[in-house]
Amino acid sequence: MSILSELTHGVGRLLFPVRCPVCGGEMPPGSRVVCTRCRYAVPLTGFCHATYNPLWERLSALVPVEQASAFLYFIAGSGWRELIHRFKYDGAWRLARDMGVWYGHSLAESGLYDAVDTIVPVPLHWRKRLRRGYNQAECLAEGIGRAMALPVDRCSVRRVRNNPAQALHRREERWDNVEGIFAVRHPERLAGRHLLLVDDVLTTGATLLSCAEAILRAVPDCRLSVAVLAVSQREFGLDG
Repeated sequence: MSILSELTHGVGRLLFPVRCPVCGGEMPPGSRVVCTRCRYAVPLTGFCHATYNPLWERLSALVPVEQASAFLYFIAGSGWRELIHRFKYDGAWRLARDMGVWYGHSLAESGLYDAVDTIVPVPLHWRKRLRRGYNQAECLAEGIGRAMALPVDRCSVRRVRNNPAQALHRREERWDNVEGIFAVRHPERLAGRHLLLVDDVLTTGATLLSCAEAILRAVPDCRLSVAVLAVSQREFGLDG
């Protein structure tokens, strides 16, 4: 970077300081994704370092998953909840990708995901994707793929029904809302591979499990692992 570029960059930061998406404080120079204080205070689950973790126990009771991880806890009222809402609803897709890179490095360091061949994001229906402009699960998957040097398959699994948002339904209705909404268009691309199914937030798990079931029905010889960015602290009974 030239002296002029450094000066321009410094003036830009002075006039328009970059804010931490979690606490809103000014980002120190050299900080990535969140500020240093928030990075040390991130509510990590530690799931990526243990096969037998609460997420794996819940999912493996319903579908055959080899590994399952969530990076952090989704805590009501916290700045981390606001971070997720920013990339989910406010167009901050780069933030989702950067969080994916951070998460991907943790998955790679654990060694439990070394056998994964391909990353598959949980797809959005094309109408919702067109309205939003992106799929946040795909952005996360791209970041994870970058950190783990793995390809992302965006085409083989499709959302064939534009179901209403899960948040609009009571818990007992969510399973019916996601029944039959996914289809595998190119099963030959996934055959015999170890897939990492990626999504942003898991609460009841109905959407992710519906996607997993569709994949396993269409490609019975594939292996499946799961990585979600966040799980509800309340859902896992960890409110303290």
